[in-house]
Amino acid sequence: MNAEDFSSPIFVKRAAYIVQEIANVADAVDFLNDWPEEQKDLTHQTALQACCNAYDGRKPVSAAHHAFLEFAMRAAILEDPISAMQWIAACKKLLA
Repeated sequence: MNAEDFSSPIFVKRAAYIVQEIANVADAVDFLNDWPEEQKDLTHQTALQACCNAYDGRKPVSAAHHAFLEFAMRAAILEDPISAMQWIAACKKLLA
């Protein structure tokens, strides 16, 4: 386990039928940097700052995890982990 890994992954809707797993600080920073400019707000800014600080070692990873989770909830993109894992497993079976 990498020091920047989240204690548990966060699953978010990337698009209508795309679910993305955010497993660590780097994933969260990438996701937040790709967020549409017109949708960036204070919650986004706070989450990005917390994730960048955790990436640089200035904040604990748990703070970044919490901030990203709060962002995902407020942006209404948070996916249920159980449902997401079942969906991912089903897709992997189809591709195998």
